[in-house]
Amino acid sequence: MTRLRSLPAAVRWGVPPAVLLTCTGLLGWSWSLPADVTPPTPRAAEAGFCEALDRALPGSVLGHHRDDPSPASPYTAGWDSSPRTVLRCGLARPDYLNDDPLASAPEVNDVQWGMTRDPDGGYRFVTTLRKTYVEVTVPPGAYPNYIDPLSSLTDAIKATVPDGL
Repeated sequence: MTRLRSLPAAVRWGVPPAVLLTCTGLLGWSWSLPADVTPPTPRAAEAGFCEALDRALPGSVLGHHRDDPSPASPYTAGWDSSPRTVLRCGLARPDYLNDDPLASAPEVNDVQWGMTRDPDGGYRFVTTLRKTYVEVTVPPGAYPNYIDPLSSLTDAIKATVPDGL
């Protein structure tokens, strides 16, 4: 206690707020880090499409910059839409395409999408009628309209993932 009293008043009174601000900053920084996303393991033919898609994806989606999740992979991408929008390429056919009544969603810029609602209130979209499946997860509150980010991704998908089953 005497050591603390021997310090100048500015230091004694300035250190606690500085420590609090530092801790708050570190906590905020850690929350903004890309969330872990398990990359899919596509078959060899699909991997090439996904790697080309990764290179063609936009650097931003509706003003949200690309900030890929970890671990780094050409089969995943993300945008800092707070909460994060995530794209995965080369995954197996999702079950929700088989038994979800919302599975038939509209076409967006000549790309057909299937969709389902997440338990947390967000949506999962997956391309259909393409050589590999590309899934986009849009969390609740990421955009004013949950389907908005798809239009920013369709040109890259059309250019790199061919039509067909």
